[in-house]
Amino acid sequence: MPWLLIKFSLPRAHVASVADALEACDALSVTVESASDEQRLQSALEETPLWNENRVVGLFPEHTDSEAVLDAVRAALNTSNIPRGEVSQLDDADWARAWMANYRPLQISPRLWICPSWCAPPDPSAVNLHLDPGLAFGTGTHPTTALCLRWLSEQPCAGKTVIDYGCGSGIVAIAALMLGAARAIGVDVDPQALAVSRENAARNGVGERYRACAPHGLGPEERADLLVANILAGTLIALAAEIAQRVKPGGHVALSGILPEQAEEVRRRYASDFALQSNEQEGWILLAGQRLH
Repeated sequence: MPWLLIKFSLPRAHVASVADALEACDALSVTVESASDEQRLQSALEETPLWNENRVVGLFPEHTDSEAVLDAVRAALNTSNIPRGEVSQLDDADWARAWMANYRPLQISPRLWICPSWCAPPDPSAVNLHLDPGLAFGTGTHPTTALCLRWLSEQPCAGKTVIDYGCGSGIVAIAALMLGAARAIGVDVDPQALAVSRENAARNGVGERYRACAPHGLGPEERADLLVANILAGTLIALAAEIAQRVKPGGHVALSGILPEQAEEVRRRYASDFALQSNEQEGWILLAGQRLH
């Protein structure tokens, strides 16, 4: 099956806006790559694009209206003077090779890396989570996921129980297990995400300590020392009571997928149960804190 690639060469100031516009147009994937020969390892701690010259690439189904995508990018930049988008087709094999060429190891913290299976870990002594790009959301490159992983890497995970709401690929729960958590539960409404997360947990050698289930699969007694919910603000608000009661007294929560203008409303919904502090990366907010009682 052929696919449609739409590429933009951009200065770093416009990369985030164009990437968000491509995602809003239902791109199957969006990648940022170097538009020159400059090579660097990608770090989730960097809040700006990684190269002086950047190329943003959106992958779409073959029959996508490319002009509509170009209009969306133009609107996102609020200008008619945008770099010309390069539209091309590629087959499945070329798509796979493109991913392998552009998806590099991602450093979350000094002790945690996300590595594709075809790359040698840059730091063999670190915790190296192996995860390849796939259909389920969550490879660590999106700011909401990077915020969760960075927060998690700063927590004392040893021996803890972790619940990962909106688990997607399972990346957060798997990272927690590799950082020493005793067990982790991934929760998602998408059966495909649950299946992929189980596969990824097994690939990283933590499958026996990982369980994936739909929300109704959580027993009423199941509570976490650390709960991460990387979903959307509206869902976080709707699930506030459910999420709060899933955190043990003295436990911690991290809420992600929040835009700056949504943060205060989310904070208010959780204020009776948690003292929340905010972290920001590339226009996204993570609210995290300890249960008050």
